[in-house]
Amino acid sequence: MSGAHDKFEDIFTLYYDRIRRLLSLKVDIQTAEDLTQLTFMKAMEHINSFRGDSSLFTWICHIANNNLKNEFRRKDRNCETYVDLNHLENRFISFEFTKNVEIRIDITLALEQLSEIDREIISLHYDVGCTLKEVSEITQMKLSAVKNRLYRALEKLRKELHNDEEVRSFMSVIDYITVISKNELKGASEQDSKVYQDIINHLKTSVDRICTQLRHQPSKKISIEIYPDLQSFHHAVGEPDAPNWFMGVIENNTIKIASPLHPGPEHTYQSILKSTLHLYTIWLVTDINPAAPKWLYQGLGGYEAGLMTKEYIDSSIAELVKHSQIPTFEDLEDNTWEFDEKKGFQFSYTLSEFVLQHYGIDALNKIIRNPLDFEDAFNCSAAEIHKLWSHTLKARLN
Repeated sequence: MSGAHDKFEDIFTLYYDRIRRLLSLKVDIQTAEDLTQLTFMKAMEHINSFRGDSSLFTWICHIANNNLKNEFRRKDRNCETYVDLNHLENRFISFEFTKNVEIRIDITLALEQLSEIDREIISLHYDVGCTLKEVSEITQMKLSAVKNRLYRALEKLRKELHNDEEVRSFMSVIDYITVISKNELKGASEQDSKVYQDIINHLKTSVDRICTQLRHQPSKKISIEIYPDLQSFHHAVGEPDAPNWFMGVIENNTIKIASPLHPGPEHTYQSILKSTLHLYTIWLVTDINPAAPKWLYQGLGGYEAGLMTKEYIDSSIAELVKHSQIPTFEDLEDNTWEFDEKKGFQFSYTLSEFVLQHYGIDALNKIIRNPLDFEDAFNCSAAEIHKLWSHTLKARLN
């Protein structure tokens, strides 16, 4: 019995994420998670009935689809509203514009030109990761028909997208189709291509320079996902009650930002562009060393992006500095919303600026890689560095 259980554990590990993605094409994320767990409970219960007429993955897919149908029937009986999220999600294609950054272009409107079955075939193949044979089994269509429909659908998408000169100048293939959100995002606007272009141009001027300065070739690519407005960004990252200044975040190797077209009351078009570079620099520092302290990656990110003017920083911290309420290194590790209230971004900025101006890029690179070794980087202790930085701030603001 233990051996059978171990075998099913392997099946669970192998297919769980794909089944969850399959279900999330039709229902919200939480429902998809619940139905996925139910699917594997039933699969484990009936595993002895699997005869091998199809792949094991396809067999599990049929269980998942049966659970999905039952869920729809339950909602109908309870008079619950069901929203087909295929009509709400935004789809993106990726293209590389430097050797370590790619950006995703919204193809929602182009996908709307396809039939429902063609969208399903594309979703199964690219979003869920099904082979064409598995797509054939799931849709109960001949393999040749699936291949033909996929080819024609991609050709139609290419033609739709190639009408956009801004997109065409960068796009090489359409084979990187991904779902970036299950929220009720707005459709792509005519100004979106300008947004992509502006972000590309802004990053191009700095990305390679920062990589050279930090002496690091990124270990992987990072993607940038652009949400249509601040509210949809907050919902997409699971922070619906976040403050208005929160417009971007890094999740694994993806930068997620609100569109500069709708940045909210505390940002502007230009500040979102700068914040994208800020977030990229943060990601690069943590790619060098995941244990890098917050003051270092936040401060350097803000400094490189030019996110705040000297006048703004000085005016916002003047009273705190005057009363010697300068945060310690430990204070600047705060990961709550209070980091902003205690002017953590401004103090981190000035601390990174201080390191660069007084000790240079060599010391900066040392402290990134060995955050606790102040003696090696600066030839003095952490307490002495904090004291020197504090004196510098007081002299600057007097």
